[in-house]
Amino acid sequence: MTIASIRSPLLAVLLAGAALAGCTTSGERAAIVGPGGTATAFAANPLGFRSGGPLGPVELTAYAAVEDGGFSLPAIPVQRIDPQFLRQRVVYDGQGFEPGTVVVDTGSHFLYVVEPSGTAMRYGIGIGKAGFDWSGEAYVRDKQHWPRWFPPKEMIERRPELAPYGNEVGMDSGLMNPLGARALYLWQGNKDTLYRLHGTPEWWSIGKSVSSGCIRLMNQDVMDLYERVPLNARVIVLNPGETLASKARVS
Repeated sequence: MTIASIRSPLLAVLLAGAALAGCTTSGERAAIVGPGGTATAFAANPLGFRSGGPLGPVELTAYAAVEDGGFSLPAIPVQRIDPQFLRQRVVYDGQGFEPGTVVVDTGSHFLYVVEPSGTAMRYGIGIGKAGFDWSGEAYVRDKQHWPRWFPPKEMIERRPELAPYGNEVGMDSGLMNPLGARALYLWQGNKDTLYRLHGTPEWWSIGKSVSSGCIRLMNQDVMDLYERVPLNARVIVLNPGETLASKARVS
């Protein structure tokens, strides 16, 4: 299975429509500068990702082709991705939030999983309009391998070609499913927010603001995220200009 074969017209139609109205270097320390010019994280880079030069075996292994759940995920061409958006551990001030807490920084297009001892695992993300429309806090109430996708009624009204997936039928799991290889479902109290942290085959959309969807990660990254984030983990979404410190003061 190749990247070219995945980028089929049908996939383009489905992913373009997936606003989901919700979403039903070795030794280097590269500063990530936040609002006000404050350095918020530094790349510790134990995975060997570099900001320049040829990529090493660790990068290639992390994003290699993989068989998972009966599906063949293609390798991701990491040479074509800005290295800052590749998965890597960084020095990170988690502001006292519990390890396993997820921080979605929409302004920087990063997602952090807080770890003990002042580090976090950082992933590049793509953010759709629905992702920018929501901020605040939620909890991971469900996690799914190769989830089914249920387009909201409002989306079907806009895109009649999605009607076969309505009425709680849903789209089967697979490479063409807009939720990708994994999905983490975000709830507030007893209410499903309809927002998801989910996979995507559209690696070229990572680090960008895209036309649709919520918070998307490369499939190989969302598989890694799935294993690191426990059920009931806290998820904090920061809009551009917001800081984790401001959330800590009011929590």
